[in-house]
Amino acid sequence: MIEEEIPAALGGERLDRIVSLITDCSCINAAELVVAGGAAIDGEVQHIGKLRVRTGQVVSVDPAMLPVTAPPAADDTVEFRVVHADEHLIIIDKPAGLVVHPGAGHPDHTLVNGLLARFPEIADVGEPHRPGIVHRLDVGTSGLLAVARTQRAYHSLVDALAARDVGRVYRALVWGHLANPVGVVDAPIGRDHRDAMRMAVVVDGKPARTRYRVLREYRTPTESSALECRLETGRTHQIRVHLAAIGHPVVGDGAYGGIRTGITPPRPFLHAAALELVHPVTGEVLQFHSPLPADLADVEAALGT
Repeated sequence: MIEEEIPAALGGERLDRIVSLITDCSCINAAELVVAGGAAIDGEVQHIGKLRVRTGQVVSVDPAMLPVTAPPAADDTVEFRVVHADEHLIIIDKPAGLVVHPGAGHPDHTLVNGLLARFPEIADVGEPHRPGIVHRLDVGTSGLLAVARTQRAYHSLVDALAARDVGRVYRALVWGHLANPVGVVDAPIGRDHRDAMRMAVVVDGKPARTRYRVLREYRTPTESSALECRLETGRTHQIRVHLAAIGHPVVGDGAYGGIRTGITPPRPFLHAAALELVHPVTGEVLQFHSPLPADLADVEAALGT
């Protein structure tokens, strides 16, 4: 069961839309779930999707009651690089522009579809609509991603992520020069009270911590800084939201104030550069690294100190 308290930004929305947001399913499937009795407001089951919810109410959703849909299909045309593969664990270097798993608006041609073509055994690992997936990267973010190849590995990796035992390090380019060369952004993240499609630092959000270190400062064509960011939690859009909240949004990030003149990358300048974890079965300490892809490296090479 998933429970969410309705923030001000979603007050007055239809119940079926809330269900769609919570479960990342289509509006049609959300409406069917509501009719079937899979959603409740303040503990009372509701069957009418167009019912409007109020700020502060708690919506409970049983994702097991979502309509059964066909599992993701294998697609050997999806391109991605495999950094490591053994009988339990796969490490992927995801290209920018590739969606991790099927969802609303992206029914196919995702990383999961490509994984199923190369590693069909993951079909029965984890959640049926996103087999093998234990964490995600935004569509515009490139870099390293761990995938479970067995159920044993899946549960071990999920537990390690929850315990903050997986090191995830990102490279970012942000606007401006930071006051401190190292720091921690410790601020809760939830849905933006003014725009439900965005995340923001909000008092009623979930705890979130991001450590950063300035790698280099640039002054031309405008002031910017290359950062190394380390996730201590894994909230949606966490690095992008935290850096924007301290006044240094990710260069090229249109959703969080990162579009300005002077530097024009083809996407948000954010790359999952390193992944550190204990192997879910053998216990071996593993470290993986991914260099900046060419599209971002070219942007940084054009900057001057």
